[in-house]
Amino acid sequence: MPEIQLGAHTIRSHGVTVARFHMHDWLILLLLIGIEVVLNVIEPFHRFVGEDMLTDLRYPLQDNTVPFWAVPLIAIVLPFVVISVYYFIRRDVYDLHHAILGLLFSVLITGVITDAIKDAVGRPRPDFFWRCFPDGRGFFHNVTRNVLCTGDKDVVKEGHKSFPSGHTSWSFAGLGFLALYLSGKIRVFDQRGHVAKLCIVFLPLLVAALVGVSRVDDYWHHWQDVFGGAIIGLTVSSFCYLQFFPPPYDPDGWGPHAYFQMLADSRNDVQNSTGMNHLSVRQAELENVYVDQQGTSMELSRSNTWDTQEC
Repeated sequence: MPEIQLGAHTIRSHGVTVARFHMHDWLILLLLIGIEVVLNVIEPFHRFVGEDMLTDLRYPLQDNTVPFWAVPLIAIVLPFVVISVYYFIRRDVYDLHHAILGLLFSVLITGVITDAIKDAVGRPRPDFFWRCFPDGRGFFHNVTRNVLCTGDKDVVKEGHKSFPSGHTSWSFAGLGFLALYLSGKIRVFDQRGHVAKLCIVFLPLLVAALVGVSRVDDYWHHWQDVFGGAIIGLTVSSFCYLQFFPPPYDPDGWGPHAYFQMLADSRNDVQNSTGMNHLSVRQAELENVYVDQQGTSMELSRSNTWDTQEC
C-alpha cells in the first residue's frame, strides 16, 4: 500500500494545478448543463392517449412531497458536504477534486439520459387526465378518440414526462455515488465482518429509495418509472465513481487514482534524481583519477628527462 501523506496536498498548494489538468472535464460539464437546459425546454413526444386509456390515468393531481428544488440538495449538496468534511480531515485536494468532479458527472450525465428518454418516450403520468382536463370534462378527436387537452400548456407538457423518474434517477446518481465513496473511505470490504459499516453505506441508498417511493405516492409516476430511474442513476454513478477511484473492495479503494499516480511519479522523480547524482559523483571521481594519472605520467616523464641529461 502506498505511503499516506496527510496534509501534503491542499487546495492552496495543489488546487490550481489539479484543476488546470482537468480543465477539459470542467468544460464538458458546462456542455452537459447546456444540453440539460435544452432537453427541458423542447416539447416531448405526445403519445397517443385514447379515451379508453384514461382509466389508469385518473389519479388526483397533487403537490410533490419532495419538491423539485429539493432534488439538487439531496443529490448534490448533501454528498458535497460529506466530501468536504472528509477533505478537512485528510487535507487531500486530489480526493476532494475528483470526488466533486465524479459527483457532478454522475448527476449531469444521469440528468441528460433521463430527460432525453423522457422527451423521446412521452409516457403520460398517472394524473394525466386532470392535467389534460382540469374541469373534468373530456374532449376527444372524432375519429381517433385521441385526447384534445384543454388544460394549461406547461402542465400538459409536464404530463408527458413520466418515464423515467427524474427525481429518482438524480437521487440515485448522487446518493449512489456517495454510497460508493463512503464504502471506500471506511473500507467496508476489508473482510473483517463489520456489518455496521454496511448500514452507513445503505443509508444514502435508503434516502434515494424513499424519494422514489414518494413519486409513486404522489401519483406523478408509475412504479416502472421509478424502477427505471433507479437503474439509470445507479449505473451511471458506478461508472463515474470507477473513473476516478478504485473499486471499494480494492486495498487502495480509499483514495483516487490520481493520488496514487502522483505518488508513483514522485518516487520515480526521486529515483531519477538520485541516479543522476550518483552518476555525477562517479563521473567526478573518474575525472579525478584521470587527472591523477596524467600528473603521474608527467612526473615520470620529467624524471626520465633529468636522468638522461645527467648521463
